[in-house]
Amino acid sequence: MGVDLESLSEATSGAIGSLLSTTILYPLDTCKSKYQAEIRARGQQKYRYLSDVLWEAISTGQVASLYQGLGTKNLQSFISQFIYFYGYSYFKRLYAERTGSKSIGTKANLLIAAAAGACTSIITQPLDTASSRMQTSEFGKSKGLWKTLTEGSWGGAFDGLGISLLLTSNPAIQYTVFDQLKQRLLKQAKAKAQTGSSPEVLSAFMAFVLGAVSKSMATIITYPAIRCKVMIQAAADEPKENEAKKPRRRTQKTIPGVVYAIWRKEGLSGFFKGLQAQILKTVLSSALLLMIKEKITATTWILILAIRRTLFLTKGRLKSA
Repeated sequence: MGVDLESLSEATSGAIGSLLSTTILYPLDTCKSKYQAEIRARGQQKYRYLSDVLWEAISTGQVASLYQGLGTKNLQSFISQFIYFYGYSYFKRLYAERTGSKSIGTKANLLIAAAAGACTSIITQPLDTASSRMQTSEFGKSKGLWKTLTEGSWGGAFDGLGISLLLTSNPAIQYTVFDQLKQRLLKQAKAKAQTGSSPEVLSAFMAFVLGAVSKSMATIITYPAIRCKVMIQAAADEPKENEAKKPRRRTQKTIPGVVYAIWRKEGLSGFFKGLQAQILKTVLSSALLLMIKEKITATTWILILAIRRTLFLTKGRLKSA
């Protein structure tokens, strides 16, 4: 079976968009993760506001540490988005071919997006766990990828996998809403233009707006699970100065344990601690991703076709030689 070039184009443009958006917003992501990972009784919090994390980095001369784990995050982001967009596009085409339907309903779209998200989570979970631990480490004390992954058992590299699979509903909701809104806007644009042809892509501004709206909806619905996941994957606390400087074993965190800790120390509102920061980061990230993806999809498609044509001509010449 040949390579699905349309799915490959979607995957490549999506991965590039993810790489760029992740890099641009990484300091905000680091501040958000450290803020979410902290759980202490009221009045004993190190970070009362998201800005406290940024101020700590500035006051201690560790501004560069806001980028700790960027390489791992970019690797995880690129791979996960490539796999997700390829699977999402491929499964949609396969569904359309099997059913003979030109349009995909909301339920089918959700299932397809969830299937693509589940495949992505299982494959990239170790990188996701490692990047989360690097971000939540003390500033200036982040370890490398290999050391981070091998601190405990290999099973620890898959911390939070259960919640990650649950959170496949997040991109499923996001991309389903985005696709549905996109189709409606393009149909309206076609009707207004009355030219008989529909525009192939959204404008950069509209892609940004739709990306922001779709991600906001998905984030609000799934946020309690998002915070639990960050806490499960967070780096172990560093020993205090008056404690023996021995390597501290990472304690295994469970979903019931984290839920109970949040409820006991922070109450119901604790499940939504950092929601505004999460929305700000994820909305900007997803909106930038989808905007970049929409603008480079056509270029990526042309490039892939050009490469395919070059390889085909080269192969023909070798055969005739």
